[in-house]
Amino acid sequence: MHSPFVFNLVTKCFYDGKKHAEYSILNNYRKSLLKNHNTIEVTDFGAGSKVFKSNTRAINQIASNAGISKKRAELLFRITNYFQPSTILEIGTSLGLATSALTLGNQKAKITTLEGCPNTLHVTQKQFEEFGFKNITSINTEFSCYLKNYQLSIINYQLIYFDGNHSKAATLEYFELLLPTITNESVWIFDDIHWSKDMQAAWETIKNHPKVTITIDTFQWGIVFFRMEQRKEHFLIRT
Repeated sequence: MHSPFVFNLVTKCFYDGKKHAEYSILNNYRKSLLKNHNTIEVTDFGAGSKVFKSNTRAINQIASNAGISKKRAELLFRITNYFQPSTILEIGTSLGLATSALTLGNQKAKITTLEGCPNTLHVTQKQFEEFGFKNITSINTEFSCYLKNYQLSIINYQLIYFDGNHSKAATLEYFELLLPTITNESVWIFDDIHWSKDMQAAWETIKNHPKVTITIDTFQWGIVFFRMEQRKEHFLIRT
């Protein structure tokens, strides 16, 4: 590994074996959802707010099947805690399992999280209130519409977690729309980069973009940096 930046990230953050006190809060947040057997009408959206799927699901099933895993939540907490971003954007709130890791990683950060399904977001907002998470702004919106209409060029999102529409077209659209927000310190995390051939193709396009200098493939995630002083390097790291 030739990059001191990546070496420090891996040794001090990825492989940090400390049992952080925040892990118990993350676990309690997860347990409270897994105990919730209430059902809600879940609506998923395609491009342009077009509804393409609507069904009734139990909250505990959503938490166990669609939410970030315990191991990944702890890693997301460590990454946020390591970089201490003051502004965070999450694309795809779901039940807030990843959001809880982001907020516990830096409780002084200003977090904006986007969710397409109003019923899901209603449950999640109650969770945030119950756990005292006060630094989160939750927005019910179709992702591309929000990113197209918001004045992104005046915002510096220091960390962005992409966990929304897992398609090549949508992922690359979000990537391009958010490029005006990048700085040398930006950290972008893309979920499920090997979920499908389309997502793998999207990941290769992102890696080859001229503004991208460092990428880390953890298999589940693709982590992107835009550090101008770094030569372009791609890393494959087991987490």
